[in-house]
Amino acid sequence: MKKKEKKRKVYNDDDGRIISNMNVDGMPWYAPQIPEVKQAENKAQEEKIKLTKRDEIALLWGVMKAALLVGAVFAVAFTIFILFCVFVWFK
Repeated sequence: MKKKEKKRKVYNDDDGRIISNMNVDGMPWYAPQIPEVKQAENKAQEEKIKLTKRDEIALLWGVMKAALLVGAVFAVAFTIFILFCVFVWFK
């Protein structure tokens, strides 16, 4: 018995771009012979972002503020938990 070939659906909005390559080892649809040409073309079209020194400093400062905010939230939560333990739970 021969396998019947499925007809592929044609979508009007398909422009051929690869958003995520689903050709993964171990999956039933894995095909090692499929070339990675389209993906290489997409990577070639991406441009690297060039930042000025001032932009780099602003970016790093923003990251530091976000990290300090998260750390402060954890510190406040830990302090509240300790106070709860001392004054309510262990009394």
